[in-house]
Amino acid sequence: MTTTAPRTRREHDLLGDRNVPEQVYWGIHTLRALENFPLSGERVGDVPDLVRALALVKKAAALSNAGLGLLPHRTASAVTAACDRLVEGEFHDQFPVSLVQGGAGTSTNMNANEVIANVALEHLGHPCGTYTVIHPNEHVNLGQSTNDVYPTALKLAAITAAHRLIDALEHLEEAFARKAHEFSDVVKVGRTQLQDAVPMTLGQEFGTYRVMVAEDVARLREALVHLHEINLGATAIGTGLNAHPDYATAVREHLIALTGLPLATAPDLVEATQDCGAFVLLSGTVKRAAVKLSKICNDLRLLSSGPRTGLGEITLPARQAGSSIMPGKVNPVIPELVNQVAFSVIGNDTTITMAAEAGQLQLNAFEPVIASCLFRSIGHLTEAVTALSDRCIDGITANTPHLARLVDNSIATVTVLNPHIGYQAATDVATEALATGRPVTRIVRERGLLDDHTIDELLHPARLAHGALP
Repeated sequence: MTTTAPRTRREHDLLGDRNVPEQVYWGIHTLRALENFPLSGERVGDVPDLVRALALVKKAAALSNAGLGLLPHRTASAVTAACDRLVEGEFHDQFPVSLVQGGAGTSTNMNANEVIANVALEHLGHPCGTYTVIHPNEHVNLGQSTNDVYPTALKLAAITAAHRLIDALEHLEEAFARKAHEFSDVVKVGRTQLQDAVPMTLGQEFGTYRVMVAEDVARLREALVHLHEINLGATAIGTGLNAHPDYATAVREHLIALTGLPLATAPDLVEATQDCGAFVLLSGTVKRAAVKLSKICNDLRLLSSGPRTGLGEITLPARQAGSSIMPGKVNPVIPELVNQVAFSVIGNDTTITMAAEAGQLQLNAFEPVIASCLFRSIGHLTEAVTALSDRCIDGITANTPHLARLVDNSIATVTVLNPHIGYQAATDVATEALATGRPVTRIVRERGLLDDHTIDELLHPARLAHGALP
């Protein structure tokens, strides 16, 4: 039995000729990248935001070059039609190059040029590889360099991804707000350094989490402002070599129209081409959110610990069996997920920091690993936050009788009564309570220091929540 060899087409680059599978839209540059960067895992096509961003940049470039009389309108029309199909989600499987690669993103840019060129050729009725009609570099990459296309596309993609994270955080903020309202009259004992502190409400505890999340939403919005400064028109190092004098302005305006974003051309393109500070800032802000979310999840795990031999103040919704050997055991798996995502975000931020620092002279060659870590951090955190909202926070219940008993037995209650019975009397009550294990309020009543009405008033949830003295 004979097998038919796969059909191929012949393509050429500066290193020579190679056979490329006939059915693919990528070409020889992508082929060499596949051979040179054989990393398993994340491919450019696995990040749809990046593929769409590349297509938007290429479309803006084609429209600009056509308007400047540098690109035939028929060619520009075919290129923009190809870009539109990428934006709509087609051909993402034609971006097989590893997201982490040598060459400062050149392979990603070449991959985009080849796919767009071949889709455009197909649009005009020509077979893939007919580069005498539409050439990946001569036409699709006209007036551009990887060094201005790639960072601009990364910024556009990061803006899109970060807005999804912001949406997820706002969804979480609303979930915490609902719980804060639900638990507004549930009194509990606050803790500092894991020791009993003064009473508060469970609503205050969850209201604090809402505020923490809201602050991170605000910080993310601030960080995104810096991503709107782009270096399109810089070409290789920021001098604009080989680009039309009006190209930078034209391509920015077209990109604004295509994205609806308030983009601005960097005032110094040489600086903008080598500076990765905006990515460092965004990564650090994402890390800040992850660290705070992890702290919140530590609290949730501690508050729900038990159910009988831990704090047991709240109950998290049961999501799966917690043990293969212990019947009835349920673990706080959703908070644990968030914790682990936070750990990875912290590690990704360290990589981004080192990659940004390692840039040399007029270009940073390590933007690909910055992209890989940044998109992974934002994507994973978005998914984890959504899971936390929908599969944990919304289902939390308060163990109210248990909380009331803890408040009643807490020595810290005497701090609330201190201004009304005096420091010495409060100290004596606390000493007796510690020695006998009896509730503070019972000892106060027995000693005639305060009547029941006054004690109830002083320990009213509304008063505890605001810490106001009568």
